[in-house]
Amino acid sequence: MVAASSAILSSPRAGSSPAAARVRAAPAPSLVAPLPRLRVRSAVVSSSSPAAAVAASEPAGRILGAGSDGVLWPKPAVLVAEKLSEAGLAVLRQFADVECAYGMSPAELLAKVAQFDALIVRSGTKVTREVLEASRGRLRVVGRAGVGIDNVDLQAATEAGCLVVNAPTANTVAAAEHGIALLASMARNVSQADAALKAGKWQRSKYVGVSLVGKTLAVMGFGKVGSEVARRAKGLGMLVIAHDPYAPADRARAIGAELVSFDEAIGRADFISLHMPLTQATSKVFNDESFAKMKTGVRIINVARGGVIDEDALVRALDSGKVAQAALDVFIEEPPAKDSKLVLHENVTVTPHLGASTVEAQEGVAIEIAEAVVGALRGELAATAVNAPMVPAEVMSELAPYVSLAEKLGRLAVQLVAGESGGIKGVKVVYTSARDPDDLDTRLLRAMVTKGIVEPVSSTFVNLVNADYTAKQRGLRITEERVSHESPAAEAPLESIQVRLSHVQSKFAGAISDGAGDIVLEGRVKYGVPHLTVVGPYEVDVSLEGNLILCRQVDQPGMIGKVGNILGQRNVNVSFMSVGRTFRGKQAIMAIGVDEEPDKDTLENIGKIPAIEEFVFLQL
Repeated sequence: MVAASSAILSSPRAGSSPAAARVRAAPAPSLVAPLPRLRVRSAVVSSSSPAAAVAASEPAGRILGAGSDGVLWPKPAVLVAEKLSEAGLAVLRQFADVECAYGMSPAELLAKVAQFDALIVRSGTKVTREVLEASRGRLRVVGRAGVGIDNVDLQAATEAGCLVVNAPTANTVAAAEHGIALLASMARNVSQADAALKAGKWQRSKYVGVSLVGKTLAVMGFGKVGSEVARRAKGLGMLVIAHDPYAPADRARAIGAELVSFDEAIGRADFISLHMPLTQATSKVFNDESFAKMKTGVRIINVARGGVIDEDALVRALDSGKVAQAALDVFIEEPPAKDSKLVLHENVTVTPHLGASTVEAQEGVAIEIAEAVVGALRGELAATAVNAPMVPAEVMSELAPYVSLAEKLGRLAVQLVAGESGGIKGVKVVYTSARDPDDLDTRLLRAMVTKGIVEPVSSTFVNLVNADYTAKQRGLRITEERVSHESPAAEAPLESIQVRLSHVQSKFAGAISDGAGDIVLEGRVKYGVPHLTVVGPYEVDVSLEGNLILCRQVDQPGMIGKVGNILGQRNVNVSFMSVGRTFRGKQAIMAIGVDEEPDKDTLENIGKIPAIEEFVFLQL
């Protein structure tokens, strides 16, 4: 489901007709409709009983605020369901009526929520579909004081037109400092020596540590936390390398870090600090195969997500000595089992998910979420929004297949980028359409290209509201071009969408265009279904469903049969095949749709066919 902002249209105000609201252009983007205002005569404002003067038009229990323009508006009500610092509450109270009701049962929340315009929670309160329905349409903002939003039903919130915002930045320094604390503590055996001394043992020779100066630290994930860890590690005299497909090379250079491929990072490092999100691509990415590529005696720190490490594989690596030590703040299951071999291992330092647990971070989170909620209630654009109200039904109906096409082109393009490219620098989206530019709003399509590029390797939720902000934060420079398609009778809003990634290396050379050297993918909608129609210089015709194998080959007979036979022998069902070529007998690209993900041996067997020059497997 694709969410989009109500910024496409203006929000109806008191006294406006629904028809007028549908056609009037919004002067500025907004997330939620501002509270309706009431204009009163100056004689009423100067009355000895102003509250009585407006009682007839305002529900009981609502307090009115006043602006300098003589306009009164209902003061919004905010329910804080979990503990928030006084600094955050102070921000809220300047704008809204605030009620703190900590420790409510689900039934109590259901009974109470309809009285409030905004709800603020941490991780302990579940904001379910039932909660949103119980608000009877009044709840317009849910604020999550923290990063994760797995306790909020985003789909139900979007359907209800309720904005969800979080506080993703306030914990950055705290998490980075905790990573450095674990790094130093592990290197000098602080926790083990402390436990031994408290047990009455004086064991100086047993707990000889290692120095940090001159050692190589690999920062895996060079976002906000990772880059802050790198800054601090440089101050300790460490050599810093990093891996992150989105990190801008100039930002890394400014910190003094070198961007390298995944394998090079783990192969060169003396210490490895993990700061990557948990996604399908990163789940258990540190496994037996990864550990085998590391130096013997490497040390690992994880303050990111427990699921990026295969914990059983880490125990084996610790037992064999391949990994000398590990310092962990996060685990696949939290809290971990009391008899966990990993937690009890003598060469492992552990803490109970304390990355964000500082007084300053907790106060920062409170202020950040309070400001986000207040801004949203005012109708302002929130950079931390993780969803947005639905687009009008008629617009969504027309754009739906193109929205899907835009996201899938972005998703395919990012999978073609080689890890050693040093990050995606430029993205160009080209729209071919017969419509006048004023009749084609491409913001949603641009947002979906960004979504496709960012979400596969990130925990960020991308939508119309935060797409441009997310792209800017990640150093993605996205430009758009509209090409006129001379077909006055055309009813479709778009003829095609093209996505170009510039200044990157490709895992698949066949996707590089002639001349410019960009990764180029183009697609169009056929019979309501997104299709891939261009890969680099090659024309293909591929329905974008399931998974995709691209093979660049010598153009000769029998290739389809050879590849199909290998897939059939391994019980991989082929949904379609398409071949595009530049000239007869020269090079061609074969695009193969498969229902299942082929195993490593199957793909290697395809690559062994003499006429196949390269291949790549892509997930949709």
